[in-house]
Amino acid sequence: MIERRPFNSLGGADHGWLKAKHHFSFASYNDAKRMGWGALRVWNDDAIAAQTGFPPHPHADMEIITYVREGAITHRDNLGNEGRTVAGDVQVMSAGSGIRHSEYNLEPDTTRIFQIWIIPDESGGAPSWGSKPFPAGERSGRFVALASGMQGDTDVLPLRTNSRVLGATLKAGETARYTLDKQRYAYLVPAKGAVEINGVRLDERDGAAIRNETTLEVKALEDTELVLVDTSP
Repeated sequence: MIERRPFNSLGGADHGWLKAKHHFSFASYNDAKRMGWGALRVWNDDAIAAQTGFPPHPHADMEIITYVREGAITHRDNLGNEGRTVAGDVQVMSAGSGIRHSEYNLEPDTTRIFQIWIIPDESGGAPSWGSKPFPAGERSGRFVALASGMQGDTDVLPLRTNSRVLGATLKAGETARYTLDKQRYAYLVPAKGAVEINGVRLDERDGAAIRNETTLEVKALEDTELVLVDTSP
């Protein structure tokens, strides 16, 4: 089952400095049919104006993955972590028992991100943060794990959940495959370009909610950049 969720059907908010689209219920957007997908709870598509951002605020018991699509985001937290994550790279914050952080676009132009929240397998634990570069060439023509808590995944940002976040870049006409356990849930969004996934067309920034599938075959209709989340039920 693959349910296409067109970009123009998503919830959203316009705060001036922040223009956000929500694949799932978030803040003032509430849809009982879109409360999450397996352990995936939030997928926000955010455009953050230059020299603005999220002031210090708290989180707890959530795995928060930020995939930077354009520009860069600068993170600071009460543990003393500070870092700038640029387009194509990923940062992960395990909120654990509690963390307070800020995220700002200190760049001269708009920064665009996907922010993905996944429910951890266990609550509590010491909070942590990390970022990692993922050169586009390393995921050319195939899906590569960017962050994961699944056994066997190496050289990734760690997650405290039996889930993984993957990226792929495909040229028009290329195909990438991903094997999915039939009991698991997946969610796919093209950050750029258009694709067909098992024959279902997705345009840029559409979502695909996937379950009861064992093989995902993604064909690029245009040059594309993809983000895929694979989670437990």
